[in-house]
Amino acid sequence: MDLEANLRSYLDGGTNSDGREPNARYASFDYCFNYFQSFRDSGNVCALASSANVQISCLHLGFYLASWGMFRGSTELLQKSVRSLIPVIEAVARTDASFWEIDADCYTESNIQHLLEVAGTIRDVLPGMSPTLLTKIMLGVFGSVPAFDTNFRAACKSEGTVQTFGSKALRKIGAFYKSNAALIDAHRMPTLDFISGALLHSREGHRHGFLHRGREEARAICQTQRACQARRRPNQSTGVGGRFIVVRAPRTFRETWGT
Repeated sequence: MDLEANLRSYLDGGTNSDGREPNARYASFDYCFNYFQSFRDSGNVCALASSANVQISCLHLGFYLASWGMFRGSTELLQKSVRSLIPVIEAVARTDASFWEIDADCYTESNIQHLLEVAGTIRDVLPGMSPTLLTKIMLGVFGSVPAFDTNFRAACKSEGTVQTFGSKALRKIGAFYKSNAALIDAHRMPTLDFISGALLHSREGHRHGFLHRGREEARAICQTQRACQARRRPNQSTGVGGRFIVVRAPRTFRETWGT
């Protein structure tokens, strides 16, 4: 697996991607992530579900999910409007500040448990939610886990690693980051700003995040483990193969995956 080549493929574009372009499909992650992180940065996460913001919150999350394939074919959201995401927004608005700090560089046992607890809360508000939808929501909002979609799981299988979202997979992802931290960190870059289309300037305290994107990109972690995606506040992002994107400024996970 050539992790650096996968990172460059994501950043520069390829057969199924235009690279880091403001009008390209995968930039939908940037705009969604920036929106939710702006509430985190202001210390007002609970306002995401206020009467003044809940519709916009649903629209941001809904378009990102649609852009990343969750409103097509037999997906559970195909027959729904974005209003059906209100319970998800309300669950996100109730998360404590410490949860928004979790990234691949700190996948301790307690943090992994916290990730799974919040995942369970989100799953409970939309019964029948698939692991793919669940992890894409967590990716787009928190940037704390990669999206476990078909391509990501296939890439993991090809690399002989865990394919199911859970504690074992998160431990593997944490170990993958630690083993490749220097290379991943070297490819960090800011998320894109919606208005200007330019990269946001990184600010101290901003986080990263792992993102996961699809097949070609999937080869980035698991071929790059679909590579890690970075995240952390709307300011730094890094892409990886198939569908990983690394996003954000100074941290880790959200800067490496996305789909």
